[in-house]
Amino acid sequence: MKIETEYNLYNQPISYQVDNWSTREYPAKVLLEGTYCLLEKLDSTKHFEDLYQVYGPESDPKNWTYLPMNAFGNKIEFAEYLESVSSSQDPFHYAIVDKTNGKALGTLALMRINTEQGSVEVGFVIYSDQLKKTRIATEAQYLLACYALDELGYRRYEWKCDALNEPSRKAALRLGFVFEGIFRNALVYKGRNRDTAWFSIIESEWPKIKTRMESWLSRDNFTIDGEQKKRLNEL
Repeated sequence: MKIETEYNLYNQPISYQVDNWSTREYPAKVLLEGTYCLLEKLDSTKHFEDLYQVYGPESDPKNWTYLPMNAFGNKIEFAEYLESVSSSQDPFHYAIVDKTNGKALGTLALMRINTEQGSVEVGFVIYSDQLKKTRIATEAQYLLACYALDELGYRRYEWKCDALNEPSRKAALRLGFVFEGIFRNALVYKGRNRDTAWFSIIESEWPKIKTRMESWLSRDNFTIDGEQKKRLNEL
């Protein structure tokens, strides 16, 4: 990885100057709208029934292997959780809503929000089986990245996962995140060790990644039956 450098008066390599930097704002928008989906600030009442199908006992147990939590066994437990996270400012949670039917199909969040340094992570990416590998899933990631990097002006957008979570790692690379390395013995969760894989998009990379995502999301890239003509990795 090439690091952009300059030299000071002592002939020491230093990084480039960041001019006119100021503290960034916390996420606050309650609605982000795309072509296929909406990101709505998580509402413990409005999204409860839909998300209980995603988070509840009927969800696929395999979906929870690499998450720090497990499926909820009943509506009382889930209601308590949803009430807590819907009022959280960090993480700032969104429900992913299908525009065709208004159904919430999953969630994601902006988290580890560092307003002074302009760094933020996308996390709590929890999808229903109906949402996985769809245009909506990609557009949801696109909308959140646009909000963080374009509108709020953050400099660094992170993605982290268990280093053994191959689907998550592939998803990060597909979306344009750059693999940065692995933090060994980073966490203990569910009674086991987690080595954490780190990925990021920085502000200078985002315009090209954004254009590629917009090309893939274009209606022209899909057949009348919704099949993609070109894969995101091909653009």
